[in-house]
Amino acid sequence: MFQEYDVIVVGAGHAGCEAAAAAANMGSSVLLITMNMQTIAQMSCNPAMGGIAKGQIVKEIDALGGYSGIVTNRSMIQFRMLNRSKGPAMWSPRAQSDRMLFATTWREVLEQTPNLDFYQDTVNELIIKDGAAVGVITGLGHRIRSKSVVLTNGTFLNGVIHIGEKNFGGGRVAEKAAFGITEQLVSLGFESDRLKTGTPPRIDGRSLDYSKMEEQRGDDEVVGFSYLEKPTLKKENQKSCWITYTSQEVHDILKTGFNSSPMYQGRIQGSGPRYCPSIEDKINRFAERDRHQLFVEPEGWNTVEIYVNGFSTSLSEEIQIQALRKVPGFENCKMFRPGYAIEYDYFPPTQLKFSLETKLIKGLFFAGQINGTTGYEEAACQGLMAGINAHQITKKLAPLVLSRSEAYIGVLIDDLINKGTDEPYRMFTSRAEYRTLLRQDNADMRLTEIGYKIGLATQERMERLIYKKQQVEEIKVTIGKRNIEPENVNEYLSLVYSSPLVSRQKISQLLLRPGINLKEMIQNIPELNDLMGHYENEIIEQVEIQIKYETYIQKEKELVGKMSQLENLLIPDNFNYNKLVSLSNEARQKFTKIQPRTLGQASRISGVNPSDVQILMVFMGR
Repeated sequence: MFQEYDVIVVGAGHAGCEAAAAAANMGSSVLLITMNMQTIAQMSCNPAMGGIAKGQIVKEIDALGGYSGIVTNRSMIQFRMLNRSKGPAMWSPRAQSDRMLFATTWREVLEQTPNLDFYQDTVNELIIKDGAAVGVITGLGHRIRSKSVVLTNGTFLNGVIHIGEKNFGGGRVAEKAAFGITEQLVSLGFESDRLKTGTPPRIDGRSLDYSKMEEQRGDDEVVGFSYLEKPTLKKENQKSCWITYTSQEVHDILKTGFNSSPMYQGRIQGSGPRYCPSIEDKINRFAERDRHQLFVEPEGWNTVEIYVNGFSTSLSEEIQIQALRKVPGFENCKMFRPGYAIEYDYFPPTQLKFSLETKLIKGLFFAGQINGTTGYEEAACQGLMAGINAHQITKKLAPLVLSRSEAYIGVLIDDLINKGTDEPYRMFTSRAEYRTLLRQDNADMRLTEIGYKIGLATQERMERLIYKKQQVEEIKVTIGKRNIEPENVNEYLSLVYSSPLVSRQKISQLLLRPGINLKEMIQNIPELNDLMGHYENEIIEQVEIQIKYETYIQKEKELVGKMSQLENLLIPDNFNYNKLVSLSNEARQKFTKIQPRTLGQASRISGVNPSDVQILMVFMGR
């Protein structure tokens, strides 16, 4: 019934979709197996993409040739660029999505992808031969052969859902859990553990009083996520989100449910996400606060369903609705479904190579929540890299590994493999030491050429990148050479409360002043409008960032150069660290377990001291 495939992808969440699309677009024959064809790319939690650091990841996925940015552009109902008041290294795009349109669009994109087949079934077992993954066995008993397997099981591995004192098996509400894979992998020598995550109740938007909430509108300029196609959403058509707050009264009601809470009664063993805690966890951890912010988010264009961001909970339904009805605007709210917690298996990611291939089994890749991460964006980028590298291994090509200085994707994978995680891992800008280089505006300039060389990014993407670079360089040369006279610029300078010019000055020099904006200069100074008014905002913004932050960018590049010396010092495979008696016991254990490839990687392993790295360096010098 089935051909032999190059790559089998198990699971069609955000990681699975990107993995299947990447491998197929690079030329591998791919089978995407999902338990339910109707829930491909489902937004199980909040209906949004991007946000702090996550937005950078989506743009990196797009720059390499993935689909998350395109799908988000086509399905967004609101767009905001977060952190605009800070420097460009902190700017993070975020979109509110139409939940159903997002999933439908992803399926359409996948169905239009050549080399990609679909099958609805569960996968209960892997076929392992000579230490390599060579296929899967499904719930219906099919043995499907392949050259590699990518597991993107999300929260389905032995998943258990908790609502108050009730608990039942499931990978998502109303969807069954998956069994068999964890047990097999553990029998093969893998280490597994448990994590938990949660989701808030969904509310009937018709029952809310928005006049008691703060409105949160979208941006005037809808920039979007894709370098290939612009979003069609117009600023005037965006749907608003809303902000309201809990109160001490809400907290007191929630506390009455703690005695039956699965989290506080020990029925949930797995660690929850530190940076996206449940409402009951917030009340406990931040006892001094008498209110917490809630974001009231519409689920789409054609639905009244509302997502209550910030109210994730596993308390009983009765407690949830009682507490919500004390929130301003929610006095008469009606619940579509209660919030719940879900506990599931994951495999500590220190068991992976940088390609996301497992160290124990050749041709077996893990991506997404199976590696201990949380978030659509973190899952999607792992899926992309696992799909790329599953293709590479089947074609006997070198894996693609992104460094910490090349992408947030590189930071995420490096963190997971070197440090592991015992709680759901979420990306932040603070995790990236080179964040001045890893901005959301330049992801294409960092990564599209890489994607093009491996056969994922298209010729069209590459041509757009070349054109963008040419235009940026044109403007930089122009404003670096051209002087502007005081009489042509002083009126604008007075508008932005900047001191007037007394003599002519280079435009690039003027741009270095605080509060001076190149786009505004072009709009307000006729001479510059004639010169540069035809360039797109994206190009003008890129020029301004490169000129204003040139010193900081150069310093960071120098730092990357110094650190890359350690990255180039390779450690032999299966090196015996036990013979280095000068190493600390912890370093010896960590090095033996993780088997770092380079001295740079060794230096980033949690618990390793600089002296341990020096000892290694001295030995390698010998």
